[in-house]
Amino acid sequence: MTQRSQNRRSALKTAALMAAGLSPWPANMAVAAAPFYPPVKPRRLNFPRDYGSHPEYRTEWWYLTGWLGQGPSAMGFQLTFFRSRTQHAPDNPSRLAPIQLLFAHAAVAVAKQNVFLHANRAGRLGGTMLRAEISDTDVQFEDWHLRRVQGATGEVYVGRFTGEGFSLSFDASASQPVLLRGKNGLSSKGPEALQASHYYSRAPLSVKARVNLGKQTQGLEGKAWLDHEWSSQFLMPGAVGWDWLGINLLDGGTLMAFQIRNDKAASIYAHVDARDREGRAAKGWLGLRWQPAGSWRAKSLIDYPIPMDLFVGDERYRLVPLIMGQEVDARASTGGFYWEGAVSLMQGEYLLGHGYLELTGYGAHLRI
Repeated sequence: MTQRSQNRRSALKTAALMAAGLSPWPANMAVAAAPFYPPVKPRRLNFPRDYGSHPEYRTEWWYLTGWLGQGPSAMGFQLTFFRSRTQHAPDNPSRLAPIQLLFAHAAVAVAKQNVFLHANRAGRLGGTMLRAEISDTDVQFEDWHLRRVQGATGEVYVGRFTGEGFSLSFDASASQPVLLRGKNGLSSKGPEALQASHYYSRAPLSVKARVNLGKQTQGLEGKAWLDHEWSSQFLMPGAVGWDWLGINLLDGGTLMAFQIRNDKAASIYAHVDARDREGRAAKGWLGLRWQPAGSWRAKSLIDYPIPMDLFVGDERYRLVPLIMGQEVDARASTGGFYWEGAVSLMQGEYLLGHGYLELTGYGAHLRI
């Protein structure tokens, strides 16, 4: 993508937000703003309908990450689409009214070259080039897309993204049922009922990808993970950001955990959800605690707690990045900086799995 295109998208985002009467909201304003949007309430998720978009809610994302190859040839990738409903009146007759915005992030981390390539986009939903379908997972931002299709052997998530000097297309096949997070898909993000989201995952996914880096093209296989989440409220009062991880374990199980932090870097709300290879709850990870095992300074001059240790009782595990430099510069789309990267889960010298770690709200309080 050219610098001119990036500037155009950045200007479009700014104009859309100004037209909607919006500015980035501090976390402590989330409760006050929520009544404009429907609250998340307990209900039975209905598939395939809930694979699709939920435009009445304030925010929504489809987040697919993958680990490709092994050893020095390993790569990580992520593709995320964010849908955001503004406070513009939904019955506005103008075709240009920014009622719904669409943001997209993509990245590739290459171990061998110690390279991190990423791109992001921002625009107004509408028409055929920017869309988020209601009936099923089918999200598109121009030549980027993520779709769920029914293949000959089951469900497949098909995706593609491009950036300056790189592109990636993939097929990620699901062999396990949907993993409903929290209580039947209602995931608490704080002690109050409104502090929740609808949330499910598809993991592990078997992924085949075609990766283009400059003039070099290669095919790689590995494991992937899809999260789909929607809500009308982001953070509980006092929260400045969160840490999240999703790990495909080598034994076929999965580990998802997050903690929400205050301005003292203390955990004020945490959750862990571990499953065995059949998708059943695995209790060995209950009581998981996060503890920084180091500090790494990015080009943004933000210090991130990398690597990160996880403790369950006296057992210590470590999240080791594929490469350190996996900071995302999202100032041209959703705003600010955050670290989101491919990691390995280790216990001593033993490899337990691969996945992704997300660290937000470290340079400044998270603004959405």
